[in-house]
Amino acid sequence: MRALSTFLTRRWVAGIVALLALLSAGLVIGVVGQAELGPTATASLPLESDSRAAAELSATLPEAEGSAAVVLYSSDDRLTPEQLAVVQERARSLPGAVGAPPVVAEDGTAATVFVPVKAPDASQTADVVTELRAAAKADLPSGLTAQVTGPAAIQADLAAVFDGANFRLLGATAGVVALLLIITYRSPVLWLVPLTVVGAADQLAAVLATRTLAAFDVQWDESTIGILSVLVFGAGTDYALLLISRYRDELRVFEDRREAMAHALTRTAEAVLSSSTTVVLGLLTLLLSAFPTTRGLGLACAVGVVVAAAFVLVVLPAALVVFGRWIFWPKVPREGQASLADSRSFWRRIGDAVARRPAIFAGATVAGLALAAAGITQISTGLDGADQFLQKPEAIAAGERLAESFPAGSADPVVVVSRGADPALLTSTVSAVEGVSSTRPVASAGGVSEIQAVLDAEPGSAEAEAGVRAIRAAVADTADTHVGGTEAESLDTAKASGRDRLVIFPIILGLVLVALGLLLRSLVAPFILVATVVGTYLASLGISWVLFTQVLGFERLDDGVPLLAFVFLVALGVDYNIFLVTRAAEESRGHGPREGMLRALSATGGVITSAGILLAAVFAVLGVLPLVVLAQLGVVICVGVLLDTLVVRTVLVPAIALMLGDRFWWPRRVGTSSNPEGESHDASELVAAER
Repeated sequence: MRALSTFLTRRWVAGIVALLALLSAGLVIGVVGQAELGPTATASLPLESDSRAAAELSATLPEAEGSAAVVLYSSDDRLTPEQLAVVQERARSLPGAVGAPPVVAEDGTAATVFVPVKAPDASQTADVVTELRAAAKADLPSGLTAQVTGPAAIQADLAAVFDGANFRLLGATAGVVALLLIITYRSPVLWLVPLTVVGAADQLAAVLATRTLAAFDVQWDESTIGILSVLVFGAGTDYALLLISRYRDELRVFEDRREAMAHALTRTAEAVLSSSTTVVLGLLTLLLSAFPTTRGLGLACAVGVVVAAAFVLVVLPAALVVFGRWIFWPKVPREGQASLADSRSFWRRIGDAVARRPAIFAGATVAGLALAAAGITQISTGLDGADQFLQKPEAIAAGERLAESFPAGSADPVVVVSRGADPALLTSTVSAVEGVSSTRPVASAGGVSEIQAVLDAEPGSAEAEAGVRAIRAAVADTADTHVGGTEAESLDTAKASGRDRLVIFPIILGLVLVALGLLLRSLVAPFILVATVVGTYLASLGISWVLFTQVLGFERLDDGVPLLAFVFLVALGVDYNIFLVTRAAEESRGHGPREGMLRALSATGGVITSAGILLAAVFAVLGVLPLVVLAQLGVVICVGVLLDTLVVRTVLVPAIALMLGDRFWWPRRVGTSSNPEGESHDASELVAAER
């Protein structure tokens, strides 16, 4: 690595490498571009689930509705003859209407028109629903209101959330990163270099990730690129902060900035490569998920982290040494100044306080994390359609109004699809199920038939779940018969999410343990560090649940949030472990394990805190989208990263390491017998000895 670092920082070579890398990235971004998002009708449904089988079988019907919209006409009073005449006329003239008469509620205040929506993907569904809404609301008599709900309308409103989403996320993320870099470096120029490099990596990662997904036929959805962008900016900027911090420190030792960067890059590369490799392995465990889009997210983010690490280790050092020391202005590091490890910094003072009473600090921190984690016993998961949005869209509002005049499940019926069954007998069987309000045949062709069943129960309720189970039990003996629809999909999603957690949680922990063991060449330290990461995750879930229920008004957690938060927090939390302990191992070679840990805390405390605050803020940016699952994911990761950097990495890990001493590194020995008291050495002497 030393030879590569020296080569990258040579005069002329650095500028050429930086320029060629950025130009090549721009060429790929502009000419190749991102792969197109393919049809995603079943991409979010768990593999081998009954609801997915129902959707796939329904898609074989040439006359299948595919998805349905429900146009709701309502009034505060009973519909007048004039209003009813308009509704009847619209039942014949609305785009896509099949001419069936409207269904009038028993209370006479509302009527519905069912409209099949035949569209292969969310984008085209949104276009159809937009046209339908315009036609339904045009020239209505006074007192009559039209709204569109149903599965197609909910899908369209979900798609609307992502209209311009990537641009908004990119702008907000870049703005947050720029602001925090300016605050961190207190320089009017320096922040532009890492922001430019990481920004180029972000756009290139989007192209390479989508092309990789398309090449391996892995599905993704509209949120994938947004989450990828947040991760690349967050992880890439973290790595950049670590490199620049070490570069600034080495400029206090070396007169030649190129030699300083070569040494900084050599020392930083181990931590960044180890960290990024661990994060990539953790993200790739999502390929074991039952959900195709979750698999796509894991693979895309793994590609993104590889790109981010490559740009920080190759392009960023080359770009930085093109400029002189002046780029750090107004706080330009000079040769002979005290390094961070030698200074009496704020973080060193915290370390000294912890060193005086490590057991008390460790015990108090563990107790605090346990108290914060106590709230996880109260967590409820599973969002229904009405709970997916931070701001209530028309489809949800219309569904609530429809439930006031019709059976609660009218807007989103259960779908039963069978190959070979007699349609009349199937309809009769489903109609006899307790809790089913009504049934109607939808389509039949080629031996495949589809019926819809309206439940009395409110969508998302335990009664609706019981209704789906009852229908499945009733048709269980009918060959090749499957039950789908939103309620069935929610039931299958909850089951598959539980399966994912049982499979992926232990695998990612095992991978992290192995990675840390190989990096640190230790058996004790990896178990301690992984335990602290798990504790941080549990505490962040507990704190977030209190925020969700007491502040933000959420009653449930999305089924996918615990898994994604675990993967991101464990993988990214390992970053900060690696940043700290690799520096501690380095410092311990000349100062002993006790002083080595304190010097490492002094040297990395500022950069880890800056990186943590930046990463937390970047994930909080997910809240710019009015989608509950992304807001919840952003909050959990934000809380977890702040806990990890401000408490666990600053207090708990140093306290445990100081308590254990040499045993923390067992069987490896990192200290020197000639320096048991941790006497300080001149930084230049250490560098000369290492070289």
